[in-house]
Amino acid sequence: MTTTIYGVSGSRAIRSLWAIEEVGLEYTHVATHFFKDSKTDDYLSVNPNGRIPALVDGDVTLFESMAINLYLTKKYAPALYPESEGEQAKAIQWSVWAISEIEPQQMQIVIQKFFNRDNIDQSTIDSATGNLQRPMAVLNEHLADREYLLGDSFTVADLNVSGVMLLMQMIEFDLSAYPNIKNWTERCYSRDALKRAQSLD
Repeated sequence: MTTTIYGVSGSRAIRSLWAIEEVGLEYTHVATHFFKDSKTDDYLSVNPNGRIPALVDGDVTLFESMAINLYLTKKYAPALYPESEGEQAKAIQWSVWAISEIEPQQMQIVIQKFFNRDNIDQSTIDSATGNLQRPMAVLNEHLADREYLLGDSFTVADLNVSGVMLLMQMIEFDLSAYPNIKNWTERCYSRDALKRAQSLD
C-alpha cells in the first residue's frame, strides 16, 4: 500500500508532516505549495478544496490536518492515540478547540504581519491578541498539573494543539504570561519528528 502526503513545512501542512514523521510510516512526500500547486486539476482530484495538507493512504483519501493526524496515529501509532473512549473524545475535543479557539485569532495576526506588511492594521492585531487571552488562560490552567494535555505522555492531542500553535512562534506571540504553555510547547517542539518535518519543503 502506498501512502502519499501533500504539503510543505512552511504552511499549516506542517501539522500532518509532523504526524506522519511521528508514526514512523514510509511515505511519499509531494511538495505542494498553497498557491498555484494546490489549485491544479491533479491536486484538486485529491482535495477539491484546493488547500493543504492532504493524505492518500491506500484507498483512504483525507483532507484537514486534524482528521489526518487522528487517523494516522490511531492506525499506525497506538502509543500516541488514547485507549479509552473518554480519552479519545478528549483528544478530539482539544483538536477541535485548537482550530476553533486559537487558529482564527492567530491567523488574523499572521495576515497583518506577513501579508499586509505595507498596510498593517494594528487594531486587528490588538483585537486578536486580546481575544487569545481567554483560551490561552484556559490552556495554561489545564497544564498546571500535567506535563501533557492528557497526562504524563505526549499524544495526538499535544501534536494537534501544539501543531496549530506553531504559528505563535512565527508571530512572536509573548508567552511570558502563560508559563505552563511555554514549558509544554518547549517539550513538544523538541521532538525529533518535528525537526524532520520542518525540513520538508
